[in-house]
Amino acid sequence: MHKDIIHVYLMPGMAASPKIFEYIKLPDTQFEIHYLEWFLPLKNETISRYALRMTSKIKHDAIVLLGVSFGGVLVQEMCKYITVKKLIIVSSVKKTSELPKKMLFAKTTMAYKLLPTQLVGNIELFAKYAFGSNITKRLELYKKYLSVNDSRYLSWAIKQMVCWQQENYLPEIIHIHGDKDAVFPIKNISNCITIEGGTHIMIINKYKWFNENLPRIILEN
Repeated sequence: MHKDIIHVYLMPGMAASPKIFEYIKLPDTQFEIHYLEWFLPLKNETISRYALRMTSKIKHDAIVLLGVSFGGVLVQEMCKYITVKKLIIVSSVKKTSELPKKMLFAKTTMAYKLLPTQLVGNIELFAKYAFGSNITKRLELYKKYLSVNDSRYLSWAIKQMVCWQQENYLPEIIHIHGDKDAVFPIKNISNCITIEGGTHIMIINKYKWFNENLPRIILEN
């Protein structure tokens, strides 16, 4: 029976810890969950090279790889080096054209270079950038889940997200997106499973939907 277990690797969003998945539960007779964590990038490291290093954390074959937000971008880059059973992204983008205009503008003007110095040490400002602007009442929640505040990581992550280049998305990708996502508005997203009322943090507050539907999504051919 053990050999039939499907290994599911979960990658959190920008600067977030695996705690964002604390409510995600899959039947342990079929699935085993593994948590990936951010580590510091090397100087001038591309997201592609970072993704290659992250693949060293994968210890099984025919895995399911799920990434949230910026973690969704990273898992797509990882899949250019490894073969997976299923690739799932949540509250993320699967090609450059799905990025919001403000991020495309930040890339063109290189405004992203100004952001990290403002964000480091300011958890509220960073949380607004990472999760959307309407977060004041739930700031304590985000303090719980944001785990990386190193300036090298933040500078790198923001640049890689804003400057990510992918014209054509991987055909086998499964994209789950909320229609109330303020970071990556649904109007820019195509070919996705839409969750009504889902925000950018729906992996936390819509966990019941994921627990009910992920097993079916994973097992579908």
